[in-house]
Amino acid sequence: MPKRVLLAATALATLAAIVARYTGLSPVLVFALSCVSILGLAGMLGEATEELGAYLGHRIGGILNATVGNVGEIIISIFALKAGLIDLVKASITGSIIGNLLLVCGASLIAGGMKHGIQRFDARAAGMNAVQLVLATIGLVIPAVFAFLVGGEQVASNFVPIENVTLGVAGLLLLLYGLSVFYDLTRPLDETVRSGDEFEAGDHVVTPGGWKPALVRLVVAAGALAWVSEILVGAIEPVIETLGVSEFFLGLILIPVIGNLAEHLVAVQLAAKNRMDFSMAVSLGSATQIALFAAPVLVFLSIPLGHPLTLVFTPFEVVAVGVGSIIAALIAIDGESNWLEGAQLIATYLIIAVASFFLPVIAASGH
Repeated sequence: MPKRVLLAATALATLAAIVARYTGLSPVLVFALSCVSILGLAGMLGEATEELGAYLGHRIGGILNATVGNVGEIIISIFALKAGLIDLVKASITGSIIGNLLLVCGASLIAGGMKHGIQRFDARAAGMNAVQLVLATIGLVIPAVFAFLVGGEQVASNFVPIENVTLGVAGLLLLLYGLSVFYDLTRPLDETVRSGDEFEAGDHVVTPGGWKPALVRLVVAAGALAWVSEILVGAIEPVIETLGVSEFFLGLILIPVIGNLAEHLVAVQLAAKNRMDFSMAVSLGSATQIALFAAPVLVFLSIPLGHPLTLVFTPFEVVAVGVGSIIAALIAIDGESNWLEGAQLIATYLIIAVASFFLPVIAASGH
């Protein structure tokens, strides 16, 4: 019954957003309805992906779940790039990384720690994700440092254009992502993974109709998500003018939460069930995939869209991602967690959120 209610609410919000957009209603109302619709559609994508994962097995299913979990944000970013909202896209990339590392991981540690006390997880697996994230962060920081050293994104003709540096770094990040996927698919199964297979078999119900209904729901939800994402992006500039918030704040805080909420809730639920290995894999793995997969893909997709995206982030974004990566590595190193560490992560995220809200537009855009 709850799934039917969720499906009905999502369909109603999606229809309302479309009607509001094409009848000229308030952009704020259009934006709000689009947000509600995207939250529901992202949830549908997550459920369909989990069902497909039951047929594909733990390894491929896990990769598919992490990839589809970021589809919502990638689709929103594509329409934002098409509209020329490059600063919004950059902010959403960094916002997704710090959101997973600080907000999602923090909420998971609080939910699990309050219920189970000190929780333990595989430090090796979490540490590997943390190391990959640090390496990916280096890939995101280097273009910004390069641009600073040569005097900004619009460099002189005797220097290598920043676009070339961005494309080279993006290609290497994708290569690193491919190597990590290959490693995950070929490494021997350990006890943690075997327990994960038991988790999938016990917690995910395989539909009687096989994998095809889940695939149909996934395609339909993705199509609807694309339509509503275009409506959402179209309402962003009027909303900024009406509410007085910055494009930077929307990209850094609001858009990542909307696009990834379903995946965020999964991590918290796993922690509450004392399955910290999988909860950490969701939060750290999603952040890693944003840096290694989503960001490079958006770089290459931005070229045919006519608004090339560079990996030159503001100092605020670079510091925020660096802090998140360091904290994640420190938490993963001992293989233990508690609710106080979660509260500290949430507090760090709120500090960044408050600062980004009051950050002047001129400072956020880097001009």
